[in-house]
Amino acid sequence: MGDWNGESSSKWGADLGPPVLITVEQAAAQLGIGRTRTYQLVLAGRIQSVKIRRRRLVVRARLEEFVQLLLSEQVGECATS
Repeated sequence: MGDWNGESSSKWGADLGPPVLITVEQAAAQLGIGRTRTYQLVLAGRIQSVKIRRRRLVVRARLEEFVQLLLSEQVGECATS
């Protein structure tokens, strides 16, 4: 199975690029956190996701926004400390 983070992939094809939606497990791996914590963040609405039938999928482009939100929250905390 091909990798979706920039390497060529026979599954996705060179023209399609990386998938727009990824599994919660893939999102957890990208963030470097556990699956359970990622599910908590998804269900709390902190990481945007969609449900397709029984599958919960994360909007891949929103992961970077989530990280930026965390950074801005931490900068705010440092300013008040």
